[in-house]
Amino acid sequence: MNTKKNDLAKKPIAANDLAEMNYNDLTHKIIGCAMQVHGVLRNGFQEVIYQRALGIEFTLQNIAYARESDKRIFYKEVAVGTRMVDFCGNLK
Repeated sequence: MNTKKNDLAKKPIAANDLAEMNYNDLTHKIIGCAMQVHGVLRNGFQEVIYQRALGIEFTLQNIAYARESDKRIFYKEVAVGTRMVDFCGNLK
């Protein structure tokens, strides 16, 4: 994935140690947060409840993120539109 063109790694809230974390470690932490939320809340709530809980878990795990931000979408280096994402992690 080309994060320069994807625009997902730009601008969200920064965490002190996140810049040095590699992608595999970050992915592992994010999946762990989602599993923790699911393990506690289980099934049956509206999506917004899980989003709020995941935001709390990200904060507890020191994962920087932004909620509901618009991101540009590229096709072969040409911007083709935007989409709102629920969460965007700060990878750099």
